[in-house]
Amino acid sequence: MKNIVSLMLTLLISSLIVSYSQDTTTKLLNELVISADRIENSIQKEGKSIQIITKEQLKNIPAQSIAEILVQVAGIDIRQRGANGVQADIGLRGSTFDQVLVLINGVKMNDAQTGHHTMNLPIDISVIEKIEIVKGAGARIYGQNAFAGVVNIITKNPKDVSLKFKVVGGDFNLGEISATGTFVTKKSSHLLNVNHGFSDGYKYNTDYYTTNIFYSNTIKINKKDNIELMTGFVEKKFGANGFYASPAFKDQYEETQTSIVSAKYKHKIGKSSKINYGIYWRRNQDEYLFLRENPSFYRNHHIGNTVGLNVNTVLKSKIGKTGLGLDISRVYIESNNLGKRQRHLQTFFAEHQFNFFKDKLHVTPGLQLVYNSGFGGIFLPGIDVNYELNSMFSIFANSGKTYRTPTYTDLYYRGRTNIGNENLQPEVALTHEAGFRFDNEGFNFQASYFYRDGKNIIDWTKTSVINPWQPTNLMEVKMQGLDTDLQIDSRKITGNNHVLKYINLGFTKLNSDTKLDSSIISKYAYEYLANQFTSSIVFEYFDNLTHSILFRHVDRVNLPNYNILDSKIQYDNGTYLAFIEVSNIFDIKYKETNLVVMPGRWLRIGLGYTFSYPSIPVCPREIHPYILG
Repeated sequence: MKNIVSLMLTLLISSLIVSYSQDTTTKLLNELVISADRIENSIQKEGKSIQIITKEQLKNIPAQSIAEILVQVAGIDIRQRGANGVQADIGLRGSTFDQVLVLINGVKMNDAQTGHHTMNLPIDISVIEKIEIVKGAGARIYGQNAFAGVVNIITKNPKDVSLKFKVVGGDFNLGEISATGTFVTKKSSHLLNVNHGFSDGYKYNTDYYTTNIFYSNTIKINKKDNIELMTGFVEKKFGANGFYASPAFKDQYEETQTSIVSAKYKHKIGKSSKINYGIYWRRNQDEYLFLRENPSFYRNHHIGNTVGLNVNTVLKSKIGKTGLGLDISRVYIESNNLGKRQRHLQTFFAEHQFNFFKDKLHVTPGLQLVYNSGFGGIFLPGIDVNYELNSMFSIFANSGKTYRTPTYTDLYYRGRTNIGNENLQPEVALTHEAGFRFDNEGFNFQASYFYRDGKNIIDWTKTSVINPWQPTNLMEVKMQGLDTDLQIDSRKITGNNHVLKYINLGFTKLNSDTKLDSSIISKYAYEYLANQFTSSIVFEYFDNLTHSILFRHVDRVNLPNYNILDSKIQYDNGTYLAFIEVSNIFDIKYKETNLVVMPGRWLRIGLGYTFSYPSIPVCPREIHPYILG
């Protein structure tokens, strides 16, 4: 390991002292490109396992929340409490809910109080363009919480002037009203969405009310400079029947408010290099009541803030591309339970991509240096390798060190059934992965095997059923697995407009070797997905009339297996929208955590209309629409 680290440092230092060229030659790629804030690559050149949920797939998934979209992706483990994503935890490749980094347009959304708030995302699914999923260690670029992977949600870039309305109704007095406006000029583009949803709930005290407001714009200053602004707000109020502690506690209640504000200034250096400056602020407020009608009995109230600034640059030279980044942030919280706490973080990362054998072999070593005022410094090296055998087939491998710091809840929480531990240390792991991709017109297949060796893994444990839960670093978790993804576009393959449009199949198999004393009871370590199969098929019977059928099989190690079938029929010609969707068609009783029985069959009907106006020349966004970083 010392030799590998020394080699990477030598390569990086040598790359920084070369003379950077101002090459004006650009290569137009017909492939998907990621990592616009950092080193850009087509997926076929990437040394990581990457999956993209496309705009077409998003349109056909029967879902009213981001959590319901991600539950269809093999490798992602969504553990929902209640309906339509009002409270959901996200895991990846057997990770806990604190070990996945979630981004919106590259802005970090993870919460320092607890990972239970990570999916409080101030964005409605109607404004999402793509979702990028990077599986494996991402800490050397993205820092803590990118322990098992990264999910980046990318919003739409308006191309016209329009006003869209949508209404949804369904079982359990479900309702949703949504409006989206876009406005584009020669120098700017703007998007505004307002969404409100509600339901009486599928059983006692599972009612909810949600409100989303999201705005983004791009302002073109000149050919080389852009400003991008983004702000969002989401409020959730919901009955939490059995959500926490025990299913017997039916009168729990929770309200959360999450907001995000960010601004980026993007500058091109010639046509080969760039530098981006950003500032961001995320705020989360959480109020929890043990008895909904008696707030004074037991109440938790937390307000957390993350404020930061960053600089990222990509410099191109004759020996490849160098990515450099600096992020400085402050995290602080005020809570009636956790007290007043704060941390300061300084993060520096560097990576360099070398290209060999006529641009067939791509080797990208990198590192991140982190200083956390609560836990000191840590060094995170890593390396990605990709070799393109031909235009369709490539193999890849990567290795890296990753980590996750304890949340404020892990450290300081005080309750009747849960007690924090101020002596916790960060989790660390070494992750290794190897795989291949085959990408031909209309046929895409990816498979990879990974191994993650985790040390000091944090889990809430106890030695007796009558004792309270308390987090410890007692665990060593070795997780390994295989995942595959197959996407078939029958029309591209044959060149004919068949009724059958798309087929997507995904499979993940995991195995964990967890070293924990048999006398200790674990809360989270043994609830990962041992086997997961997802599939979707989309038909188009007539122009703009589609029918999607989605099936998933879930084998969780600590709960009974279950099979869920969802379906959606939709007509969408760009002006008129009408759909009928049914989730859990066979009314299966199942749990995604060990506490809450999920909803049974749920019917939803939606209508929409789009007012379009004469087009105005579009302000081109100076970044590729597939961004990660």
